[in-house]
Amino acid sequence: MARQALGKGLDALLRQTQEVVAPEQQAAESGASVQKIALDKIIPNRYQPRRIFDEEKLQELASSIREHGLTQPIVVVYDAGMDKYEIVVGERRFRACQLAGLSDIDAIVHKSLSNQQMCALALIENIQREDLNPIETALGYRNLMKQFEISQTDLAQYCGKSKAAVSNALRLLELPEHMQEALQDGTISEGHGRAILMLSDPAKREILFGRLLKTKMSVRQAEDAARALVQPAPEKLPKPPEVVSFEQDLQEALGTKVEVRYGRKMSKGMLIVHYHTLEELDNLASRLKTKLL
Repeated sequence: MARQALGKGLDALLRQTQEVVAPEQQAAESGASVQKIALDKIIPNRYQPRRIFDEEKLQELASSIREHGLTQPIVVVYDAGMDKYEIVVGERRFRACQLAGLSDIDAIVHKSLSNQQMCALALIENIQREDLNPIETALGYRNLMKQFEISQTDLAQYCGKSKAAVSNALRLLELPEHMQEALQDGTISEGHGRAILMLSDPAKREILFGRLLKTKMSVRQAEDAARALVQPAPEKLPKPPEVVSFEQDLQEALGTKVEVRYGRKMSKGMLIVHYHTLEELDNLASRLKTKLL
């Protein structure tokens, strides 16, 4: 299948998108009509990117519709084969009307829309609302790329997003299903998901995911934890017996903890003498002066 030219394919769809979401007074000009349709004659958009609908917010919208009515019609397309109206834009309003106990709903009815238009319109309407969860957005991007056979760069330009934003969203689909579910229900954030993707080893990804579930780790902390898993701290070698003996002799002489720290070459390092009170520091200073004088 030949790849559609951007200027012709996407720009044309953008114009059609603007027509579909036009207000009621423009519906006739765009080849659509506003009708009251029975709710049982309506089916959801098969390309709907949203997977999760917040029940509490739906109930709030339903209460508002009961009190004030539906302020904006949904957009549908008629499917003659099924004798049903498929939602293009407004599934949330449709569900709220069902909860409100209505029998019909105002809808802008289009005679026909392509599968590409159905997919694009559902995604764009939700992206503009900015309330899709990260996985829903990623799935919407992937579907749109598949429908139009376009690159991430083209998609970013079309949706008004940066290429990095689109790329980062799509990478979340590389996560295993249980991690995607955690992103969808808000258990972890998109930033946490990107931190997990810093790790290529599935076992290490599971380790970091487990830590995220157990602790309230910020995204920065998750990224630091991922880096630590990529490059773990070098294992400390045991101190040579002569260094241990030297530390013990000083500890007995001074009556407090003493440490010898050194790098790769033992010719350079630090001698650390611990104290716990100012009085103990004064006593240590006096004893050291006595030894030195």
